[in-house]
Amino acid sequence: MNGPAEKDASDAPLVLVTGASGYIGGRLVPALLEAGLRVRAMARDVERLRDRPWRDRVEVVEADVSVPASLARALDGVDVAYYLIHMMGGGRRFAGRDRAGARAFAAAAERAGTGRIVYLGGIHPEGEELSAHMASREEVGRILLAGSVPTVVLRAAVILGSGSASFEIMRHLAERLPVMVAPRWVRNRIQPIAVRDVLHYLVAAATLEGSPHRTFDIGGPDVLTFAELLQACARAAGLPRRRIQAVPVLTPRLASHWIGLVTPVPTSIARPLVESLIHDAVAAESDLRALVPDPVGGLTGVDRAIELALARIRDLDVTTTWHSAAPTGAPSSPLPEDPEWSGGIVRRDERSRPVDASPETLWSVIEGIGGAHGWYSWRLGWVTRGLLDRVVGGPGLRRGRRHPHRLMVGEALDWWRVERLERGRLLRLRAEMHVPGEAWLELGVEDADADADGDGRSVLRQRALYHPRGPLGDLYWWAVWPFHGIVFGGMQRNIARAAEAAERERTAGVDPAADDPTAVDPAGGDLAAIGRSDHDPAAPTTAEETS
Repeated sequence: MNGPAEKDASDAPLVLVTGASGYIGGRLVPALLEAGLRVRAMARDVERLRDRPWRDRVEVVEADVSVPASLARALDGVDVAYYLIHMMGGGRRFAGRDRAGARAFAAAAERAGTGRIVYLGGIHPEGEELSAHMASREEVGRILLAGSVPTVVLRAAVILGSGSASFEIMRHLAERLPVMVAPRWVRNRIQPIAVRDVLHYLVAAATLEGSPHRTFDIGGPDVLTFAELLQACARAAGLPRRRIQAVPVLTPRLASHWIGLVTPVPTSIARPLVESLIHDAVAAESDLRALVPDPVGGLTGVDRAIELALARIRDLDVTTTWHSAAPTGAPSSPLPEDPEWSGGIVRRDERSRPVDASPETLWSVIEGIGGAHGWYSWRLGWVTRGLLDRVVGGPGLRRGRRHPHRLMVGEALDWWRVERLERGRLLRLRAEMHVPGEAWLELGVEDADADADGDGRSVLRQRALYHPRGPLGDLYWWAVWPFHGIVFGGMQRNIARAAEAAERERTAGVDPAADDPTAVDPAGGDLAAIGRSDHDPAAPTTAEETS
């Protein structure tokens, strides 16, 4: 255990969050801190918590429910313990491991004098035969309730939030399949809940009056079928209504394999989620709402929850650069330890190149890109794409840039917008041209000291990222993919050459004529004209063009 938990004058209760590196646990920790509680985060490998933005505000303990002896230290002095552990992809013996882990945790909590256990399970109808995974989750709840420590079991159906496996399955199906043949369970009724509302109830469970020892169902304000939820995902993504034909022949096993083929979610994860949908999943009671006030603004409806999740997805992975960990956003934002498929498909073109120039010189070339300086690659391609964008009402390349050498976050740069700027290290641009998806271009600089080859004094990192929207988005990516070598490969080579030429002039004591982009021409051609904007570079840029 290391690092003091955050304390205040009120000596707030100490809470333990198991599974702190997981989907719910990673979001619950900052929510508890925001509520003024002291937090101890538990993980089997504490290194997985190292880059979390809240790491320095909590205690961290390495423990594993499969190693009961490790739990005493984790539970020492704990007032409330959150049990957020379930073997989703745990093979055929997962139920036994779930059972043993719950028993060990309940016993350790009793010995430690823990005041309350809070467990998040799943809604299921009473009296129905449950899938193996749903039965295991229900058994874990019963084991914890059978112990002497007061236990609050919250049961939820589908959780709506980017990174939630069930939501990702729905979103990918809705985006990628205009027509789908689906199992008959798509007509079953479900009561989804936004992840922010799940967190609201979890935080409140820590301070419920008295010693409640029971199960509470939690759900959002909307009850609808799974097919209607798929339509809501398509609608929020701006896609046409999907045609969904329910048939009786698709078993959960076949459906999960189909999901594994069509979406990035692995079959091993899809299978238990599909099986959990073969019955209605609607809250049988809402007793907790009498004890816990609704969040400000009320519970989040399905349409709003999907819109919030999709808004976070637009920054999936792009917020994580090679220089820094992803910043924390809303509770629905993807986090560094979410599964690699969380948040959607991102197509990438990644390149790196050693450059025989100082990082400062390389950065000056990167920050001067665009406008009259051009884009350092296939000029005809850039100009043609800019003209096509203007034809359909986009900005094209005509906006140029505000200043020839300096950029600011939020300003326009031809058809891009400066989204992130770490001067001397990273430039991230978000495309504002008309494209069936979201696109980014990242240019970064690293010192070459760590370069194993020892070539160059700095390293140029370049990434083009694209998040396709529906089948048309994928078609667009593969249609332009053959040109990537010309566009992005040429850009990287020419940026490197320009930086090396500028470095040679600098070391020779010659001003590289920073105000004249045509002065640097290591390739023997007019680099300033390569990809030059399709507006008159001599004309002043208007305020409207940079807004």
